[in-house]
Amino acid sequence: MKKYMLAIAVVAVLYVGWGQVDGTHARRASTSGDEAVASAFREQRSGVKVTGAGVITAVLPDDRDGDRHQRFIVRLSSGQSLLFAHNIDLAPRLTALGPGDSVAFSGVYEWNARGGLVHWTHHDPSGRHQGGWLRHNGETIQ
Repeated sequence: MKKYMLAIAVVAVLYVGWGQVDGTHARRASTSGDEAVASAFREQRSGVKVTGAGVITAVLPDDRDGDRHQRFIVRLSSGQSLLFAHNIDLAPRLTALGPGDSVAFSGVYEWNARGGLVHWTHHDPSGRHQGGWLRHNGETIQ
């Protein structure tokens, strides 16, 4: 029993210490984000608040139908790909965005058969949604 408790204590210390080494907690956010997205995808759920990080695989043309959205595809460490639709009428666009860039995010997941979509990556001026954000090259956009 003592060995079991010691093992749990060591894992807990390593877990807490790991996030403090780089000061960003990005790796833990990515792991929990991957799990939340995977669960929402598997259960075909939408409207799920997710936070995580991944690598941009493609930058797509802006969606200019109605509210304008900057669009790009992000691959999570789990291998799942997500389409991002970032409203550039409500928040600044991410600049110098390209394939291979890392991006961290907080937004709302919507299910689709291709892996899903993340939107509400910005503030909500009407206050109906919790604000989201995007972080790229040290800049956070809300």
